Amino acid sequence: MKRFLVIQTAFLGDAVLASGLLEKLHAFHPDARIELVVRKGNHGLFEGHPFLHKLHVWDKRGAKNANLFKLIGTLRCTEYDHIINCQRFFSTGLMTVLARGKEKVGYDKNPLSFLFTRKVKHVIGDGRHEMDRLNALIAHLSDGDRPLPCLHPTPEARADAQRLRYQFTEGQGRYVCIAPASVWSTKQWPEAKWVELIKALPKELHVLLIGAPSDGPLCQRIIKAAGRGHDLSEELTLLASAALMEGAAMNYVNDSAPLHIASAMNAPVTAIFCSTVPAFGFGPLRANGRIVETTEKLDCRPCGLHGHKACPKGHFRCAEEIDASQVAS
Repeated sequence: MKRFLVIQTAFLGDAVLASGLLEKLHAFHPDARIELVVRKGNHGLFEGHPFLHKLHVWDKRGAKNANLFKLIGTLRCTEYDHIINCQRFFSTGLMTVLARGKEKVGYDKNPLSFLFTRKVKHVIGDGRHEMDRLNALIAHLSDGDRPLPCLHPTPEARADAQRLRYQFTEGQGRYVCIAPASVWSTKQWPEAKWVELIKALPKELHVLLIGAPSDGPLCQRIIKAAGRGHDLSEELTLLASAALMEGAAMNYVNDSAPLHIASAMNAPVTAIFCSTVPAFGFGPLRANGRIVETTEKLDCRPCGLHGHKACPKGHFRCAEEIDASQVAS
């Protein structure tokens, strides 16, 4: 029986996309034991995952380095056939090198890649989706076809989503989900624009705002200004949010984790790209996904791979030029 270890300790959206590797490894190696390393906070995505035999959680918030070496000690208790590192950073490179594995696969941009047994070239901006870049890590163990991310909400998560859906949509009413926040400010469509969008949506559609508990104040301000909507940011787990998005008539999101959750659930999604561009490889993966971005040619866009805390030029035209009617249509 083969043993696989997949490492992805970056942001929430990255963890969602890494789920595609679990799906594909299971499809090609159904009897294998698959383990996954994620950062604390993202572990809820994989609760009750049917193909995952063990989930390792790295707490980066306190005693980060001590927790890293404690985790490495745990990983060294198992000898893996294949260790697959989805990241380009020193910490996961160290994890990969010090864990016991017959094959250690990672990107050439990882500073410790010279110690890997298999290096994969990593290029952003060549038209490939992130899932294609991830697949390159396991193509020799499967095939060259692009995998798709997939989440598996537990029965409890689905029940929570259904309960809130009935509570806020008057039973069987159609609804949309809006995820207005992003970790990076220049990836986030402005608050006033979300208000305009809600006002432009058909009145018969119920509006449910979702996100992390910390997004509550933003959601509540938007609802108050728009005069409609319900804030569920403090009501749902990650998997319950995924289940809710699956049943929505549309999900309106930034270039952020909810976009990838929609892809993982095969849920309809409208993704708004502000400072970043789809060419980076993080757009919708399903036929029911659409992208909205400014049509103006800005010499400052994109201004970075991840975005910034504020627009470097001070005008934020990449977001301000996107009209709510474009998003709602």
